[in-house]
Amino acid sequence: MTGLASDDLARELRETGYCIVPDLMPPDAIGALDADLDPVFAATPFGRGDFYGHRTKRFGALMKRSAWAQALALEPTILAAVESILGDACESIQLNVAQAIEIHPGEIRQFPHRDHDMWAGEKGAHEYLVNIIWPLTPFTADNGATHIYPHSHGADGMAKTDPGEPIVAACDPGAAICFLGSTAHGAGANITDQVRRGVVIGYSLGWLKPYENLWLAYPPEVARGFPPELAALAGYRQHRPNLGNYEGQCPSILLGGEVPEHVGAVDGLRPDQMEMLAGFAAAERNSA
Repeated sequence: MTGLASDDLARELRETGYCIVPDLMPPDAIGALDADLDPVFAATPFGRGDFYGHRTKRFGALMKRSAWAQALALEPTILAAVESILGDACESIQLNVAQAIEIHPGEIRQFPHRDHDMWAGEKGAHEYLVNIIWPLTPFTADNGATHIYPHSHGADGMAKTDPGEPIVAACDPGAAICFLGSTAHGAGANITDQVRRGVVIGYSLGWLKPYENLWLAYPPEVARGFPPELAALAGYRQHRPNLGNYEGQCPSILLGGEVPEHVGAVDGLRPDQMEMLAGFAAAERNSA
């Protein structure tokens, strides 16, 4: 599926649970990102654990490591589709993860899983997140390309005792492998003599605790250099009413000039709440 609109991408995700969009980003941009991350991959040790893998390297905080990662996070077709899918259950979305993954020869197949299981809430009524994997090297059936289980998503998909046979998300750099948080998936085994590199950029409901601690990954001195839209995705935005505030205000105040030691709290409410409270407060004042 190529040249699709965000509405088409959202529709495919709702219907199938995943969608592979080829040629969404120029290969030169992906190559530049790969070059920026190359020394970090070299310095990062292998992970530990049967889920993360013993022959796999992972690291996060990609938005401060490369401007090319920022461009992926703000890709407009992806963002619009994500907001369409998650928007019914939140006022605004947030960055959930920006992680680079390098699967080395000898790594085994990853346990099939659903990423929304990191949260304990009831599943099936709505989606919690949407993930995008951007290959940095070609993904093949032999080097660990992600296995995705079509129609394993949502309440109906999760009710199945057997998710069925997976597809192998084989594609080239520039493609975007998109799937829902309720879609079963897992990395394949790498039986080649080459590494498989990719990055995953995920978005979740703005009122959830994100997988990656955004404020540690991107403290104010880092986020000040972000475009405003990226800073908002990275946690410098309240989720109304009043969630994620700093001293009662939107944390974006930390990205401007000098912040006073003491600031006054300011309502961060939705328009419907502001209207309701305005009427209540007016009635109270008139009766005083």
